[in-house]
Amino acid sequence: MMESWREMQLVLGLISLLCFWTSLLAHAAATQVTYDNGQLLINGEPRILISGSIHYPRSTAEMWPDLIQKAKEGGVDVIETYIFWNVHEPLRHQYNFEGDVDFIKFFKTVQEAGLYGILRIGPYVCAEWNYGGFPVWLHNLPGIELRTDNQVYKDEMQTFTTKIVDMVKKANLFAPQGGPIILAQIENEYGDIMKPYGEAGVKYMQWCAKMAESQNIGIPWIMCQQDNAPQPMINTENGFYGRWDWKPNNSKSPKMWTENWTASFKMWGLPARHRAAEDVAYAVARFFQSGGVLQNYYMYHGGTNFGRTAGGPYIATTYDYDAPLDEYGILNQPKWGHLKQLHEVIKSAEKILTKQSFINKDIQNNVMLTTFTDNSTGKSFCFLSNIDSKQDVNVDLGNNGKYFLPAWSVSLLADCNKEIYNTAKVITQTYLKTYKPSNVDTQFNWLWKAEPLKDALTGKGSFTANKLLEQKATTVDASDYLWYMTSVNIDDSFGKNAILHVNTTGHVLHAYVNKKRMGSDWSSDGKGFVFEKAVTLNKGTNHLSLLSATVGLKNYGSFFDMVPNGIVGGPVQLIGNDNVTKDLSSNEWSYKIGLNGENKQFYNDKLSHNKKWTLEGLPLNRPMTWYKTSFKAPLGNDPVVVDLLGMGKGHAWVNGHGIGRFWLTMIAKAPQGFECSEICDYRGQFHDTNCMPDCGLPSQRWYHIPRSFLNEGDNTLILFEEMGGNPTQINFQTVIVGKVCGNAYEGSIMELSCKGGQISAIEFASFGDPQGTCGSFKKGSSDVPNTLSVLQKACLKKESCSINVSGATFGFSNSNSNTPKKLAVQAVC
Repeated sequence: MMESWREMQLVLGLISLLCFWTSLLAHAAATQVTYDNGQLLINGEPRILISGSIHYPRSTAEMWPDLIQKAKEGGVDVIETYIFWNVHEPLRHQYNFEGDVDFIKFFKTVQEAGLYGILRIGPYVCAEWNYGGFPVWLHNLPGIELRTDNQVYKDEMQTFTTKIVDMVKKANLFAPQGGPIILAQIENEYGDIMKPYGEAGVKYMQWCAKMAESQNIGIPWIMCQQDNAPQPMINTENGFYGRWDWKPNNSKSPKMWTENWTASFKMWGLPARHRAAEDVAYAVARFFQSGGVLQNYYMYHGGTNFGRTAGGPYIATTYDYDAPLDEYGILNQPKWGHLKQLHEVIKSAEKILTKQSFINKDIQNNVMLTTFTDNSTGKSFCFLSNIDSKQDVNVDLGNNGKYFLPAWSVSLLADCNKEIYNTAKVITQTYLKTYKPSNVDTQFNWLWKAEPLKDALTGKGSFTANKLLEQKATTVDASDYLWYMTSVNIDDSFGKNAILHVNTTGHVLHAYVNKKRMGSDWSSDGKGFVFEKAVTLNKGTNHLSLLSATVGLKNYGSFFDMVPNGIVGGPVQLIGNDNVTKDLSSNEWSYKIGLNGENKQFYNDKLSHNKKWTLEGLPLNRPMTWYKTSFKAPLGNDPVVVDLLGMGKGHAWVNGHGIGRFWLTMIAKAPQGFECSEICDYRGQFHDTNCMPDCGLPSQRWYHIPRSFLNEGDNTLILFEEMGGNPTQINFQTVIVGKVCGNAYEGSIMELSCKGGQISAIEFASFGDPQGTCGSFKKGSSDVPNTLSVLQKACLKKESCSINVSGATFGFSNSNSNTPKKLAVQAVC
């Protein structure tokens, strides 16, 4: 008994000692984050920080380490993410923080990589996310008004915010606890939409600040796009560019840019948006030239809107954002590499830039020299910028050298007398990615089943109302679909042939009369439409069944939560002989939420395997049909996609995981008044209509299947086809880098690399003034003849090669031209 007691005392002593040392180590690792005199201070040291947005639910937990490591290799110091309320609290006070939405694990992964974190709680996030990140059950709470001085809303917001903060504290993730999180955000871009809320909006914003401060997290809070943010909130800016003359509303606050948009999001019916690496780099350089201390790329990795998470209306499943890391986590070159080089140069001058001692000098029209000086050491660093969008210039700085400065570019000068980087002079290689057919399955056996419609087509719903209800309030976002069903008596005087007229604020509508499909229609822009179809009626009782579908709930704007969805209010009318109109809007309507296939979980083969699927008579182009097939995962580690070409509109699942909405029949075209272009000029102010490739093609054809969704053996793909499609064209592919290009100015080093493979051919090479871009190069007015042979000798059958871009390399004596020559190369991996 005594020995047992002594052993217990020894164990307790060891535990106490371990706790003491753990506490001591945690205290020693604590990071103090403060700010003063326009500087952001980490443990008292002023810092220049590069941040990048990676949203944990737009990737998977298995992808996080690789994405974060690639961001670190790209020169990123900080990883930023929103917290998505509707993901974590889908039902009131019922929470989910597991698997791919385990944000605590995400920040621990950030910490393990040695990076800092920014926690953007919101909890309104916008983010092109369904309903702006709000759970739709909020909409139905009695007396609630969102994002204003409303106690019902504020109570829910504070409860959720406090829960997130408490979880972070418990995990010791705030910087003073030894964690990575150095900044936290409350609300999001409220200043942009606050005015219509009046005085209640001002009171709400002030309450947000006080509520956040009461959380006692020990790090600064930020409010983006909130110029009147109350102290001690730090107000920050968002946009394609940081405003040159913008400053925080407190002289002590650091100048921070929380969202540098690397391009824009994809929408159904619109083309992709591309923003050139040169322009993103220009914006970053100008921000730091103006005295900024922290900028965040939105996005650094965009990822995928899995399931029904895309907002809208009409935001696509892909959220690639033309970010430095593409949707699949592949380097988006040259953007990733060009920015990496910029980060290295900025960080090399950090000690000088943080002194906040700089002088701006106009050299000539649109050309400015900004000199940063460390008075204690006498060292200097300069930004030389040309903001003209068309005119290249040659700048003579006397004893500090002569410089060729392209239009819309910034040169960074070490010691103010040596150019070490120019935003328009890209020497990083470009990747041309391609889709490689699966090396496992090429033929698939398709099974199918019809969506059960009998109950809906005969008007059997779950509840009734003598009015047309609003869709999101009725479904509480349990489904994109809501059935509206009623009956009407028709006599001979009205006639059998009529027009069905439906005024809807839904996005898509399918109409059935007496169990027969009358047709479908949809809004061109997601803002509602008028549905009119000729219908045939019977004498006596007629059953009318309308299926309304949403394609992402609105996520932005003043009072966006009040924008109606569905056939709410109508009117729904039948127009018969002599324009006699029957208004059915006040009829007794029966309602059914969702599809029967959804409710029976046809999409999850583990749960629906005992429900009969049919092999024979595969129907093609048939609306309201479920399809299923099995496949083997493609070999290797390259990202996997499914090509859904041939399908119409619907939803897709792999092994029960929702990989998103698809809408192949929604063809990309430029907005009215704009034109699509495959050639993008980086010069001048960027707008998301500047550069729009891929018009005339489906808005999205390929859908990401993360490797973690796949099994080693058989896998199941299940599709719900709403409009009518042909699954026999579907195939699985991997995404690879098929070709690499270089396009570099004279005086630099060009590197080409086929990571994991060899350069097998040189398709194009020109030293002179080559024209075009990767994939469409052509020779210009000058070209050194033996350029191709030099490149072949230097690069063929090698994984990588480096070329000194100079006349000597190609046996050419430099001309007297003031414009340096360029080398353009395209190689096959």
